[in-house]
Amino acid sequence: MLRSMYSGISGMRNFQTKLDVIGNNISNVNTFGFKKGRATFKDMVSQQIAGATGPGADRGGVNARQIGLGSQLASVDTIHTQGSLQNTNRALDLGISGDGFFTVADGPINYYTRAGNFYLDQEGDIVNSDGLYLQGAAGNINIPPAAQSFSVGADGIVSFINATGDLETAGTIQLSNFANPEGLTKAGENLYLQSTNSGIPAAESPGNGGTGTLVAGTLEMSNVDLSEEFTEMIVAQRGFQANTRIITTSDEILQELVNLKR
Repeated sequence: MLRSMYSGISGMRNFQTKLDVIGNNISNVNTFGFKKGRATFKDMVSQQIAGATGPGADRGGVNARQIGLGSQLASVDTIHTQGSLQNTNRALDLGISGDGFFTVADGPINYYTRAGNFYLDQEGDIVNSDGLYLQGAAGNINIPPAAQSFSVGADGIVSFINATGDLETAGTIQLSNFANPEGLTKAGENLYLQSTNSGIPAAESPGNGGTGTLVAGTLEMSNVDLSEEFTEMIVAQRGFQANTRIITTSDEILQELVNLKR
């Protein structure tokens, strides 16, 4: 009975974690470039009552008798599936169709993001909403304030019309690809950091080295599916309730045992 109570406690704890992940997914349903999370479970160690025996001359083999001691958290995955591209018709809204991440620099530190809402600062450098510089093949990408207009191609080339009406190139946006993007560490603010299990970033021009292409005038939306999240929420809620029933049922049996002594 005590084993069943502690198994119920472990199940409640895991489903609470699952609800935490679901809540974070739903809260970011409209966050540009957000990738949803997923909690998975695994069983805990099992207590062996009797071991297995092989067949003999007179009797066949007998399987082991084991009692599980509950469940535990196996992983919290980041699901890097493609989000839908929303049309904005804004020149510095860039969506990635395929794999890869934008690289933005905060001094010597490089961050990686799928959120493609970029802006121009006073000096003409392309930055994200927090002022981190978008990185190209030669570092920061600068569009002179005197430029008449500019555009971003699917291959990442940023072109502009200068003050005299001539076409110039400001730089080429680089996309970073990882052997294991699910191994990236979330740093908040739509940013990821390289980890020991993500692999080394391979910077390529869009469309090369397995990276996707850029679609100017669009933004990648979150890949959270509300119908799926609400379904998982119901499953987690019922799982939590079922584990509470294990505890209350075990408690009732313990109460009966206590009442044997009058």
